[in-house]
Amino acid sequence: MPKRVDHEERRAQIAEALIRVAGRRGLHAVGMRDVAAEAGVSLRLVQYYFETKEKLLFYGLQHLTDRFTARVGARLAAAGPDPGPRATVEALLLASLPTDEESRTFHLLYSSYAILSVTDGALAAQPFIDNPDAAENALTGLLETARSTGLADPSVAPRTEAVGLLAMAAAMGTSILVGQRTPESAIEVLHHHLNRIFTPTTTPAPPQPE
Repeated sequence: MPKRVDHEERRAQIAEALIRVAGRRGLHAVGMRDVAAEAGVSLRLVQYYFETKEKLLFYGLQHLTDRFTARVGARLAAAGPDPGPRATVEALLLASLPTDEESRTFHLLYSSYAILSVTDGALAAQPFIDNPDAAENALTGLLETARSTGLADPSVAPRTEAVGLLAMAAAMGTSILVGQRTPESAIEVLHHHLNRIFTPTTTPAPPQPE
């Protein structure tokens, strides 16, 4: 009996190959033949699943975004069952900084997709991301919750701060990639701004013996 092909698994296999090759050579230099060789499949099979390079790139972006979501989830799980607004904001921002090989690849390719979509008409014809405001809305909601529960400065403007934090993380991620600053210094800057936004939490001092 012939083996049943899991088409989604095969698509994911090809997308992973795209990410690996693009992480080494840059997204602009990757062709469908390169991806086929990396995945260990025929060029015809890659073309069967994706038809064009633009469709392959778009699927690769979705796959990359899914990996980023899983990375954020792992950080939140490590923070405990109820991490709170600040820890959740930190997880979202720090997961996007290129501090290891996987996050470096994410930042490099995500930035490359954005640039290519400006100059590549076929890629630009497809939505760059399904919900472009998702991260901004998530951070805004977390900051609103923190402000309303006394965990953030009451004068904080949640939407403005969310936009600024995301822009800062993106810019610092690029500065890490090009060697302008270290991951440690970028994290220090992010913590500085989070300390400005969030109210310090203090642990009550133990009672003193009489």
